[in-house]
Amino acid sequence: MQDIKNKRILSGIQPSGELHIGNYFGAIKQHIEFQKNNECYYFVANLHALTTIQDRRRLEENTIEVAMAYIALGLDPGRACLFAQSDIPEVTELAWILSTVTPLGLLERAHSYKDKISRGITPSHGLFAYPTLMAADILIYDSEVVPVGKDQKQHLEMTRDMAIKFNNIFGETFVIPEEYILPEVAVVPGIDGQKMSKSYGNTIDIFSEYNTLKQKIMGIVTDSTPLEAPKNPDTNTIYQLYRLFATPEEKDEMREKFLKGGYGYAEAKKDLLDKIYTFFHPYRERRKRLLREREYVETVLRNGAKNARARAQHVMERVRNRCGVLKFTYY
Repeated sequence: MQDIKNKRILSGIQPSGELHIGNYFGAIKQHIEFQKNNECYYFVANLHALTTIQDRRRLEENTIEVAMAYIALGLDPGRACLFAQSDIPEVTELAWILSTVTPLGLLERAHSYKDKISRGITPSHGLFAYPTLMAADILIYDSEVVPVGKDQKQHLEMTRDMAIKFNNIFGETFVIPEEYILPEVAVVPGIDGQKMSKSYGNTIDIFSEYNTLKQKIMGIVTDSTPLEAPKNPDTNTIYQLYRLFATPEEKDEMREKFLKGGYGYAEAKKDLLDKIYTFFHPYRERRKRLLREREYVETVLRNGAKNARARAQHVMERVRNRCGVLKFTYY
C-alpha cells in the first residue's frame, strides 16, 4: 500500500447493513492502517443513507453497528476521529452553500445517480444532490486525502470541481483534496462470482458465526469440473477469496492443488471456511464485548463528533466570511 504520512484523511461508510469482507478488504483494512501515521476522520454516513433507508429503527441500529464494527476491527478512538455524520450540522449548511455554485449539468452526469435509478431506486432530490452533500463532508474538515475505489473516483472529481468553483468566485477558501485510489484488492468476489455487494445479495458478513458462515461458503457457485480434473485458480471464486486471507505459502499450496487435480470444490470450500472463521475470530469476540458495552460505543461517537465539529465550525466560519453569510448567534 502506498505510504501516506502526516495527512488529514477523510472517509465515510454508509450504515446500510452488516459489513461484509468486501467492505473490509476494500476500505476498512486501509482505514485502520492510515490511523497510524495520519490525522483521520471517519464518519458513519447516516444522512446519505436516508436516500435508501427510511426505517427509523433500522437506521439507528445500523449506525451503531458500523461504529461498533470499526472499533472491533481495530479503529483506535485515541488516534482516529469516529463520528456520525448527522452530529455535524455544519455539513448540511455547507452542502446548501455549495449547491448555489454547482452547475446542474455536473450533478446530471453523476454515474451513481444513473446507476441507482437503473436499479429501481425512486428518484429524489436527496439522491440527485448526493454529490453536493458528499463534497461538504470532504471539504468541511480541510481534508487533504480521500481514499476511494475506482467506482467512486467521479465523486471526488466533482468535489474538487465544486471547491475550485467556490474558490474562483469568493477567493481561496477550501483545501483541494487529493484522491487515494484503494488497491485492486478492493474488488472482492461474492459467492456468485460477481463483485461482492449488498445490492447483489452475494455477501459474506465479517462477524458471521460458524454455521451461518458455513452455509454461505458452501453456497459459492462453482462449475461442473470433475474432482480428478485440474482447475484454473485464476477464474476460481474460492481461490480468489482464499488468497485474501492466506500467507504466500498457503496461496501457492492451494493453487498447486487446483492445477494438479484431485482437489474438489467441497474440500476447497472447507479450507476457505476455516481460514475466514479463524481470521475474524478475535474481531468477532471483540464485537461481542462491545455489544454489551453500547454506552462505550456511543461515548466514542460523542467524543468524535465533538472533535470533528470543532474543525467543521472553524472551516464554516471561513466559508461564511468569504461569501457574506452573516451569523449573529453561535451554538
